Amino acid sequence: MNDRLHWLLMIGATLCAYQIGVWVYQRSGRKLWLHPLLTGSIVIALALKLLNVDYTDYKNANWLFYQLLGLATVSLALPLHREFHQLKGLFLPITGTIALGSGIACATALAFAYVAGAGAELLLALAPKSVTTPIALGIAEAIGANTSLTTGVVIFTGVIGALISPMVFKLTGLTDPRGQGIVLGINAHGVGTARGFEVSATVGVFASLAMGLTGAFTALWLPFLAGYF
Repeated sequence: MNDRLHWLLMIGATLCAYQIGVWVYQRSGRKLWLHPLLTGSIVIALALKLLNVDYTDYKNANWLFYQLLGLATVSLALPLHREFHQLKGLFLPITGTIALGSGIACATALAFAYVAGAGAELLLALAPKSVTTPIALGIAEAIGANTSLTTGVVIFTGVIGALISPMVFKLTGLTDPRGQGIVLGINAHGVGTARGFEVSATVGVFASLAMGLTGAFTALWLPFLAGYF
């Protein structure tokens, strides 16, 4: 097959799978367990399996989307700038909370996986699970983790985190939109941030801030600890 045609087919398949995911999500009344990232990934996985397409070829053909992930994350700085006045006097407590929370999110996942008997490969892939995808992929490459497995874990974490967040907020009595945003950003990264903006601008902005700082903190300390896995 012509290389250009192959590239166009793979790109087109990704876009179609995502549109199917969006359609299902909207028809379901925006049920989070039917989030486009999850349903779209399932559609792509089934298509690759049925058509016997090598995943590596598919991944390489979609390099453009990997490049755009970083730009999409950076674009979240725009709503953050508009709501920057809400951060006055809160930077230090927010930074401390995010630094501690990101460490706990990583440590608890690794602890449970280790107790369950997970091997080194799975532990490495799980380590950046609370970091948004573009940063998680960079960390995974730096620590020698399986990037495909890390991507799946990150998406699953985001969907589950956003799905159970209303129940967690209710059980803990957390009603402050700023706190809700921070919790979503730390634990559910991109998916949680998108969900935050659906709730309110304040929740979304604080989720953006938490997501970005969680990624920055994790990228700084996780590679140094990877040698202990």
